[in-house]
Amino acid sequence: MEFFTLVVFTTIALFALKWKEERQRIALLGSHLGHYQIEKLMETLAGGYLRALGEKEPARREQVWQQLANSEGQLAAQFSKFAAEFAKVPEPAARVSRLPIGLPFITQALPAMTFDMRQALAIHAAGIARVAQNAAELSPKAKAFTMSAELFLMQHTCHWFCKSKAIASARVLVRHQTPHTQLVESVSPETREAYRALTGGGR
Repeated sequence: MEFFTLVVFTTIALFALKWKEERQRIALLGSHLGHYQIEKLMETLAGGYLRALGEKEPARREQVWQQLANSEGQLAAQFSKFAAEFAKVPEPAARVSRLPIGLPFITQALPAMTFDMRQALAIHAAGIARVAQNAAELSPKAKAFTMSAELFLMQHTCHWFCKSKAIASARVLVRHQTPHTQLVESVSPETREAYRALTGGGR
């Protein structure tokens, strides 16, 4: 009975510590994201892509693609500034556990099992900018598909930072009906290679 009570209290304590750590990480990320309109621009693109793909008139469809290119450029510029700002965060606060589940203080206890969120955001910023500039000369449809993957993978990384890899993967699957591994396969080759090298994920 004493052992069972100890287990219960230990579990409650761990959940409380983890919850506190998550609140701190969410606040840290939010304090930087709050300076930009990144989420609003992402919503604009998501709706715009659907509108363009559903447009039957070629001239009107091309007009929508051109409007979206402007939003893509704005998003790329803002995300690059956000990543540069977050790069000033102290290294210990930017560590992300590679373990599937989140445990309190795991990033301090096992730093070798972590990656740097500052570097991850830099990878995402470069990927979003690369697709926005369309260096690979993709068709509008392929560009929209790749940009969506870049943005969804970036969202996954943010959830991973705030919660855990398992929760981030579950959220992206529910919200976008796309497994994490498929997102990694769908981004640009440059993003995929850098992301895997940093996180060891998506294989």
